[in-house]
This record gives sequence, C-alpha cells and structure tokens, in this order.
Amino acid sequence: MKYLADLHDGDHINDVYLIKTKQSAVTKNGKPYDNLTIADKSASLNAKIWEPNSGGIEEYEELDYAFLTGDVSSYQGALQVSVKRLKVAHEGEFDPADYVPVSAKDVDSMFKQLMQFIEGVKNPYLNLVLKKFFVEDEAFIKKFKSNSAAKMIHHGFVGGLLEHTLSVTRLCDYYTKAYPALNHDLLITSAILHDIGKTRELSAFPMNDYTDEGQLMGHIVIGAEMIAFKIAEIDDFPVQLKSELIHCILAHHGEYEYGSPKKPALMEAMALNLADNTDAKMETMTELFNANVGKSGWLGYNRLMESNVRKTGEW
Repeated sequence: MKYLADLHDGDHINDVYLIKTKQSAVTKNGKPYDNLTIADKSASLNAKIWEPNSGGIEEYEELDYAFLTGDVSSYQGALQVSVKRLKVAHEGEFDPADYVPVSAKDVDSMFKQLMQFIEGVKNPYLNLVLKKFFVEDEAFIKKFKSNSAAKMIHHGFVGGLLEHTLSVTRLCDYYTKAYPALNHDLLITSAILHDIGKTRELSAFPMNDYTDEGQLMGHIVIGAEMIAFKIAEIDDFPVQLKSELIHCILAHHGEYEYGSPKKPALMEAMALNLADNTDAKMETMTELFNANVGKSGWLGYNRLMESNVRKTGEW
C-alpha cells in the first residue's frame, strides 16, 4: 500500500485506510460535507468528502477501515485528501499491521506454546479451568490473541497480551525448576490467567482504550471475577485451591500503590509478581531502545523505571 507519510501534493490514492475520526459539517453555503481524519501506521491526514450523499460514498462509521479513492492537495501548508469514492473494507481485505502496532512474533506460534504449558498442568481442576478459557471459549480466545497488554506502557500492540503472558509463564516455569518449593501447577495456571481481565479492561484495536468496565474495576478484579465464574462451572472444585488461585491474581502487582487489592501471601503469588514485573520492565526498555535507534547517551526519565535511562556503552 501507499503510506500516508509518503504522499505529496498532486498524488492520487486508491487504497484502504483507517477512518480515525468522522464529523459531519456544513459549508458557508449550507452544503453538507464530511470532515475526516484518515490514518495508517505512518501518519494521519485530514480528508474531506464534499459530496457525502453521492452514489460513490458507501455508509461508513468512525474506526471503519475503508477503500478510499481521492486526490491529495496542499491546503494552508498541510496535505489534505479529497475523497471521491469510499467503500468499507472487511476483515481479510487489509493487513492490520499496516494500521496499528502488531507483535513482531507470530501469534499462532505463541498460542501453541502457551497451550503446551496448559497441557503440562496435571492438576485436573486447574487444567480444566484453563481449558474453560483457552479451549472452550472461542470468543475469549479471539480477544486474548488480538488484545494488547496495555494502552501505553508495555506490550501496547496487537498480540501484546499473548506475548506478555507467554513471557511471564516462561519465567514462572524457570522459577519452579530453580525453587522446588513452588507449586508448579498453581504458579503456571496463575501466570497464564494473571492478565485475562485485560480482554475486558481494554477495547480492541484500533481504539485500544479503557472500557467503562476497565475504568470502574480494573483488570485485576475483572480477571478474578472471570476465573470465579469459570470455577463455578466445575463440580467439586476445591475451595482452598480456588482461594489460592484467585489470591495469586489479586496480588500479582505486588503492592497496594500499584493496584493490587492484596499483597503476596503465597510463594507462588510472590513469584508471579516478580515475573510480571520483570517482563514489563524488560519490554519497556526494549521498546524505548527501539524507538531511539541510533541515538546515544541518556534517553530521558522513564516513569515505569522511575529513572533516567540509557543503553549500555560500547567497550
């Protein structure tokens, strides 16, 4: 596709773009028109549909992806697109990676690896609650594979929730080998489920913003509630095991000031907190370095790190 950042005055477009914003307006002469912001991963541009009721303009909404045909011109020092034709694009007719940030890792491969960890959970109750989500619930699976892990801080891209969850699970799997006192099945189950509430806390791309439920409850409480509902479907699920699993979810941010309703009281909850914190901070540093390729010296204060940071110097 031709990215918006590569357009020049006099160019012609005929490709799919994201309708980021849409506003109906009226000219000084009382003629209706649509004022749009169109976007791809490279840039955003203002666009106008001067004849929104013409036969070439299909019904569309804000945040639709659409085939746009139009002309590029310069207006008051900025590029603007005059849209002549618009047809809404459907799933499979465009690549989301052209419009929103996407994990560099293959989503299906990551999900397969996560399923291998699920198969390794031998406790029948924990294995069943995992499969209630990751085998039986198709709507959940679709959201989990496409959601981000955050709006801005880390893993804020399509597939980010899955990538983060897999990384945390791998770290927890290592912990169980290094520290045999850990209950393997409880820790792995907690790691896989720790952020499932983000499937409801954050809306899907291209919006990727907090939902009303997310604002009111947060992903920790939402996740604990989701797990409790699935457990209620399993006959004779041990009461103590349920409490220990949900405690790990409630305590995985470690401190009250970081949003945890509880501090870790179990070794597994402590291990989960450490793994979650490690992956979040390592990914934050990685994303910071990727955004400053070729830049040397200090990169500035980072809120998550609570420190001014820089890359290691070359020796």
